[in-house]
Amino acid sequence: MNASPADQLRLVEVAELDARIRQADHHRKNPPQAARVQELLAQRQTLSQELTTRLGARDDLRTELSRIESDVALVDARSARDTERLAASSNSKEAQGLESELASLARRKSDLEDAELEVMERLEQADAAVAEQEALIADTNAQGAELSAEAKRVIAEATAAFDAATRDRAAIAGTVPADLLAVYEKLATRGAGAAVLRARTCEWCHMVLSGTDLNALRQAPEDEVVYCPECGSILVRTYDSGL
Repeated sequence: MNASPADQLRLVEVAELDARIRQADHHRKNPPQAARVQELLAQRQTLSQELTTRLGARDDLRTELSRIESDVALVDARSARDTERLAASSNSKEAQGLESELASLARRKSDLEDAELEVMERLEQADAAVAEQEALIADTNAQGAELSAEAKRVIAEATAAFDAATRDRAAIAGTVPADLLAVYEKLATRGAGAAVLRARTCEWCHMVLSGTDLNALRQAPEDEVVYCPECGSILVRTYDSGL
């Protein structure tokens, strides 16, 4: 195949734009923050499960404290009633029974108050544990929000770069002969498609051409389309090729 050096050189521009398009497409689909955002989502789920456990433990303690307080109130009410009955009683046997019951109620109240203090201490610890977990979740959410905002910015920039490179590529590719462009696009599915030979080196695969290959290129007409013996890309010769 033959093509003017200018047309061949435009293939290199197309190849560079294709590389930019691939890079921009990768960044808009896979922003660097995405992996960390997924980690934070998984972390938040684990933290939320632990929070649910801690909330359940705190609720159980609140229920237990409410029950104890209710029992204390019942003991107080019964003690008040028995005290009134004792004050009004003139029966020594009845009075003795009421005094015994009042002593029993006093012991019962003491036990309940001890249990109440213990539960209140445990409830205080449970409240602190819940607050600690909620703080961890808030921090995780803040990190996730910040990274998500960064990812959106990267995606927006990558999308703009993708669109710009796609427009430029279409404009330049439109000036390349159709048969030459078809060959390039077929080769581009496996690599760069086209690369400059600079200082006797293919800029795509970085292979330094042998003396035999260089002699063959020197003898080839400048409008002949030649290929890199290593990667198969169209090898575009310029004044810097070292031929």
